[in-house]
Order: sequence, then C-alpha cells, then structure tokens
Amino acid sequence: MKYLVPFVFLMVACSPAVNTSLQTNLQNTRPAWLSSKPPQDTYYIGIGHSQKDGTNNYIQAAKKSALDDLVSEIKVNISSTSVLSQIDANKEFQEKYEQIIQTTAADEIEEYEQVDVWEDDKNYWSYYRLSKQRYKEIKDEQKRNAVTLALDFFTKAKQSEKTNENVQALSFYFQGFRAVEKYLAEPIRIMFEEKEIVLTNEIYANIQRLLDKMQLTITPNEIVLNRRVALNDHTVMVKATYKDSKKNIADLPLKASFEKGAGDVFPDYKTNEGGQAKILITKISARDLEQTVAVKLNLLAFAGDNASDIYALVAQKLVVPKANILLKVQRPLVYATAIEKSLDVNKDNQQLTNKIKNYLTNSGFEFTDDKSKAELLLNVNANSEKGAVSGSIYITYVTAVIRVAAAKDNKEIYAVTLDRIKGYSLDFDRSSQEAYNKAVENLEKEKLPELLNAILQ
Repeated sequence: MKYLVPFVFLMVACSPAVNTSLQTNLQNTRPAWLSSKPPQDTYYIGIGHSQKDGTNNYIQAAKKSALDDLVSEIKVNISSTSVLSQIDANKEFQEKYEQIIQTTAADEIEEYEQVDVWEDDKNYWSYYRLSKQRYKEIKDEQKRNAVTLALDFFTKAKQSEKTNENVQALSFYFQGFRAVEKYLAEPIRIMFEEKEIVLTNEIYANIQRLLDKMQLTITPNEIVLNRRVALNDHTVMVKATYKDSKKNIADLPLKASFEKGAGDVFPDYKTNEGGQAKILITKISARDLEQTVAVKLNLLAFAGDNASDIYALVAQKLVVPKANILLKVQRPLVYATAIEKSLDVNKDNQQLTNKIKNYLTNSGFEFTDDKSKAELLLNVNANSEKGAVSGSIYITYVTAVIRVAAAKDNKEIYAVTLDRIKGYSLDFDRSSQEAYNKAVENLEKEKLPELLNAILQ
C-alpha cells in the first residue's frame, strides 16, 4: 500500500491536458437564430450583424442593423378607400410612401428588447424582438392623439372658411394633414357635424377645393429683356384673386423658379393686401432665346421650416394655381478690339481673343463689327518677351490685359491681367507659342467664368 499514493500522483501528472480553446468553442456554439430567423406569431424579429474591424462601435452597429431588420417586417397595408389610394391610382409613389413610413418607424419604435447576442473574433450579432400586441397598442394610442389633433384643425379650417378667411383655412387644413400624414394608407372614419366622414380624404379634398378657387395672373406675361438683366427696366407683377368673386387674396405664399432656361429669380413671395407681389429676376444664365419663369402657390410654406418627406410627397399631387412669364431674351452685342503680339511682332492667330469670343458666343452673346450698335466693348492687349536662356532651353513670358466695358459710357465692368505666363522650348519663337498656350489654359480654367459672371450682374 505504501507504493499506491505515488502511483496515483504519477497518473494524474501524466494525464493529457484539457484543450481550453475547444472548451471555449463548445461553450460558444453558434445559436440556431443565426441560421434562420425564429418563427414568431407574437413578435417582430430583427437579426443584426457588424464586423469587428476596429473602426466602428460594432455593438451599436449590430443593434441598428437588427432594428432595421425588425422594422422591415412591419408592413404598410394600403386600403382601397384611403386617400393615398385615391390620389395614387397608378401607384406612382406608393413604394416611396412605404419607405418613408418604415424609415420613420425605425426612429420611433419603442419597448423592443434584446433577446440574445453572439460573437466570434471578427463578427458580432444581435437578436432583438418587439411585441406585436404592444406595438399595436402604442400605435393605436398615437393614432388616437393624431386624429384628435387633426379633427381640431379640421374644425378650425371649416370655421375660417365660413368667415371667408380661406388662406387661414388652408393653413389649418395642412396642419390637420400633417397630424395624420402617417395614416394616409388607412381610412380614418369619424363623426363630424352628425355625419360620418373619412378624415384624411376630407382634408385632402377640401385643400384641393380651395386651391381650385384661386388663380394667378402675371402682368406682363411676356417680356423682351436683355441677357444682361441689369440693363432692363421691367416690372413684373403677379396677382392672386378668387375666380368667382375676383377678390384679391392677401398673404398667399408664392414660389418662382425657372421652368425653361436657367437663371436667378428671387424664389419666395407673399402677396400684399392687394393680392400682388413683384417678381425679381436678377440673372439669365441660359443662352436660350425663349425662357420661362413659373410662379405658383408654395404649398411647402404652409408646413413652416420643417416639411416632412410625406408632406412634400403628397403636395406634388395637388394642383396649385400657377402662371408663367415668357422671357424673350436678346443677346448682348459685343465689339472687340485686340492686339496680340509675339516678341513685339503681330500674331497671325489671336489665340486669347478667339478663345474669349468662342466662350461668349456659346454663352449667348453676339459680336458685331459696328461699334455704334454694341452694348459691350472687349479689348485684349497681349505680348510676349524674351527671358533667360539655360543651355538649350529658351524661356519666354506672355503678359495679357483683358478689359470689358459698357459701350454707353465706357465704364469698366471687368478687367484682368495674365502676368508673365512662362513658356520654354528650344528657341524663343516656340517658347513664346508655349507661353501663349498656357495663357489660354489659364484663361479658360479661371478667368472666363469670372468674366461672364461680371458681365451678367
């Protein structure tokens, strides 16, 4: 028996070591929910994933991924009697609406819970769920509150209409619309003045009804103006009135924009007590001889500074009062004089002048040989001079002065100097040509847009 104890210790010492790595992996076996999403009738399920790449908060990234996956299970069912179905018969933006609703839901979901997580050396997964019953309870409460608010605005809108305050009524209708915009896919039936109505449908229909009563007229609706807007003396007025009574509409928000062509027009207006607003066109950018500025009622103004994506989407379907201004654009006439020399000898090819002429012609200007008809005077004066010689390399510098003035009073509009643009080659003539080539590049990239902008101011 005295040899038994040492023998036991010897056996223990010689027994194989436990593989701790294998033990860890066995304890960290991949859960079944990573292979397939668990079937659930009572929960919305979301599985999210993120990589551990050292550049992100992988736990938060996996959570966001899981919640996005969860929200994707929440479907929007569009009723055939809803306002969305009525205004979107061809399903033009039904998909967009559903995307907006789901995106909004992702930001607003509450009371979800984390069920499990699993990770390995490079990946992290999260498993979240949300009770369908609880989600419905929360949404039903939110909907009741929204309907109460919308009905209040709807009632105020009706009262404003009775006192002929139709712009105020529009504002109330739009506020009511904003309150229930997340429920446009379903009919919201309520009792109003002892009559059952579908609230969202009624709000939309009343908005369109009021818009149909309004009209915009522009005086004059056609103008001839010079491409250089500053030379024009036109006053363009828009007036808002009711079609039936011809009464002026004050405080109506309007928006102006180029519908054909391009330029700068002051965008936002509100009609005065006489129903009028002065439209300000400050720049014509396009070269088209006929261009159009559209003035229309600005629906987004009724939403304040934070129009929602749904509001903006549905507003596109409303038909608003609109009027157009036809612009017949005259091309400014330019008279050009130029001296371009290479080493004090007149050049056969006036590179700089031709580049400016081509640019202005493509931008909607015309050149004339009759100085008396011109509106603008262009003068180019350029010459090259010899520089140093370094071995077989000859250096030349080009200096050019470009000036644009108003023909009427010779007042300078734009002037620039291309100072000592350097060229080098195997002789002075070729280095002079190289310097001119670089001057043309400099002119094209930097100076010509400045010149055009100065002329059009």
